Amino acid sequence: MLPFGEAVYKFLNYLRVVKNASEHTLRNYGLDLEGFKLFFEEEILKERSFSVDQVDKRSLRAYLASISVKSSTKRTLLRRLSSLRSLYKFLLKERIIEQNPLDEIDSPKLEKKIPPSLGFEQVMRFFEQPDTSNYLGFRDRCIMELFYSSGLRISELVGLDRQHFDEKNFRLKVMGKGKKERVVPITRTAAKWLKEYLGHPERHQDTDGHKGEADEKAIFLNKWGERLSARSIDRKFEEYLKSSGLAGKITPHTIRHTIATHWLEKGMDLKTIQVLLGHSSLATTTIYTQVSTRLKREVYQKTHPLERECKSSIKSHS
Repeated sequence: MLPFGEAVYKFLNYLRVVKNASEHTLRNYGLDLEGFKLFFEEEILKERSFSVDQVDKRSLRAYLASISVKSSTKRTLLRRLSSLRSLYKFLLKERIIEQNPLDEIDSPKLEKKIPPSLGFEQVMRFFEQPDTSNYLGFRDRCIMELFYSSGLRISELVGLDRQHFDEKNFRLKVMGKGKKERVVPITRTAAKWLKEYLGHPERHQDTDGHKGEADEKAIFLNKWGERLSARSIDRKFEEYLKSSGLAGKITPHTIRHTIATHWLEKGMDLKTIQVLLGHSSLATTTIYTQVSTRLKREVYQKTHPLERECKSSIKSHS
């Protein structure tokens, strides 16, 4: 029977060649499956090397228990279990095994958390933090405008090239999860910021604060003139959060959740939001209905005369 390590190699090669998986995805699968391999060798067999058919329900439950004991989050446990499921589904499909041991393992339920979102005034306050009188500050404001304009993922934004910007029709072509392309509309305001950023007089200049453009394809550049990274945007968001004085944590994903919530509040249907955000399943998008219901209830309680009168009456009797 096929050794486990060789099975993992075949699986990762299948993901790379056939499924065109990203390096990030391949790395995560590799780490998860290597972690299981080490556990099985050290805790189950007490020796090196084993085949895929030696994995059974008992060893799988022991592995999941070990993850729980180490105080890993339920999300981590689910991800590692999902990696094993994907591997064994592949082996079954390739007829390397006849029975999938994961079929007897139930996945723990992950409680869906309502994503945080901001009010419009909070968004504007956060957007006021970059100093747009300098080139890098202008870039950061442009990034914020695009996040709020179209609900882009951070990976989609940093991957933007000049050719992806349709200035005439106010559209962007983005590469989403699974390398799926989609075209998203952007607001006239965001398009104006983007056009002015691309034509900024300092973009091609070396200054004390940054180098001139070194990457001619990329839209967003770092201070060395190369393509901006997701980590750099995360760091800038952390800085602007501190200067804004706003509570909680504001990330690019917070802005994505925020615009989705605002779209829903303004009457946009879920199917359209799904397409704009690039969700593969409508079930992912329905989380915003919970956000919308919560926000509407908060507004109702703050503004309805009877609700306010009730609160006042309770205070007077306490």
